[in-house]
Amino acid sequence: DELQRSAQQGAKTGARRAFGRTRAFLYRGASGEEGVKKRVLALDVGDRTIGVAASDALGLTAQGVETIRRKSWDKDFSRLKELMGLYETDTFVIGLPKNMNGTQGERCDIVRDFAERLQKKIKGSQVVFWDERLSTVAAERSLIAADVSRAKRRKVIDKMAAVFILQGYLDNIGMRMDAFSEEK
Repeated sequence: DELQRSAQQGAKTGARRAFGRTRAFLYRGASGEEGVKKRVLALDVGDRTIGVAASDALGLTAQGVETIRRKSWDKDFSRLKELMGLYETDTFVIGLPKNMNGTQGERCDIVRDFAERLQKKIKGSQVVFWDERLSTVAAERSLIAADVSRAKRRKVIDKMAAVFILQGYLDNIGMRMDAFSEEK
């Protein structure tokens, strides 16, 4: 009986935290604007592929969407625009591949150029850069732990890296919003 009451209390507390976080996510955007916050797409931009992940409607979890095989700027952006419509969002979280010491090198310049072109091509799109250090390593380890074959890992690694990027972003927003709601 005591254990059951404790479990129920924990569930209520967890639900309050999740609801508070969700409410904050839905009504206060990453840059502070007010309004209903739509889903977010995350991108792991590479030379040959773009890994794509999407948040759930509540902004709590990230799910892998697809790996886009890069063909041309127009085809890449056309597919991203389709995904924007499908997931009803205008926000991209793009992984910024910083060096391990925190500096930004040539890969960061390439990703920033991609983001700049994306915003010019898809009017009204919002871009948030997110430190993606070790996201591919974490994705690789996760796939190895799940006993995914090397050939299959190669096909989904970029999508999984995008999931790790987006989940880190969502968790950070949730922690900031939890701290915000505790201050009140």
